[in-house]
Amino acid sequence: MITLRQLRYLSSLARLKHFGRAAEDCAVSQPALSMQIRELEREIGTELVERRPGEIALTDTGQEVAERAERILAATRDLVDFAHHRDLLSGRLKLGIIPTLAPYVLPRVLPRLQKDYPQLRLEVRETQTKQLLEELTRGELDCAMLALPAEGADVETLPLFDDPFVLAVPAGDKRPVRGRVGVQDVDQSRLILLEEGHCLRDQALAFCATNRGDKPAGLGATSLATVMQMVANGYGVTLLPQVAVDAELRDPRVKLLRFAEPEPVRTIGLAFRRTSPRRKDFEALGKIVRIVASSPARSQRHKVQV
Repeated sequence: MITLRQLRYLSSLARLKHFGRAAEDCAVSQPALSMQIRELEREIGTELVERRPGEIALTDTGQEVAERAERILAATRDLVDFAHHRDLLSGRLKLGIIPTLAPYVLPRVLPRLQKDYPQLRLEVRETQTKQLLEELTRGELDCAMLALPAEGADVETLPLFDDPFVLAVPAGDKRPVRGRVGVQDVDQSRLILLEEGHCLRDQALAFCATNRGDKPAGLGATSLATVMQMVANGYGVTLLPQVAVDAELRDPRVKLLRFAEPEPVRTIGLAFRRTSPRRKDFEALGKIVRIVASSPARSQRHKVQV
């Protein structure tokens, strides 16, 4: 009979592509994991893993079984959640969040969560969108806060708020702060972006796309703080999400310009598995995020002029 343990071992092996690392991930010995994989193959009646010196690869059937195993394991975790979480936003909740949201939203959301739901034990995982969605699908996260759309057959999303972009330029830029700029006026050759993998990079490129064939500046940073320092020192310009203005605009060498209507904007939402029994928890979390997002800090309201 196929067991959840075997499916968990196969899922780890499919992800890590190495018996030793998979065994370590599952906290068992390598022979024990290998034996369970062999037993699973016997139960299914076909080979799932191609064993090669120093590496492994899944067969086509093995890949399909591993993907189905992940869905079964996620549904099993959801079943446990259903039994354990009867009270709203109580117990452990594993939240994933993208780096261009975490430092700006969490400091304002967490105190409200602690006050309203003291029984909640929030665990936060900050990483890029692709990784968050993979971990969400595997059941390693309960939900993820990210920029929509979030693709995935088993993923459902809840829109939270719109986050407009402003243009950050060196203070010496001749354009008046009270004026409005067009997206087409952004010089892509001076556009500083986050490194590959950040959804904010892709969004900025999409918003600023032109027919001139310009390419963004050959600079990639891992954080908005680094990008803003590069702008302050005259290396170029960047698109800054409104949610980050209060934290990142602290340097008099930078000024912000509003875009003409329709402003470029990203929609922030909460993603979760369709099978999760904690929809009410996610809706309650989303309600708090919306409240926080609708009442920005005083400094945010005054730093970007219309």
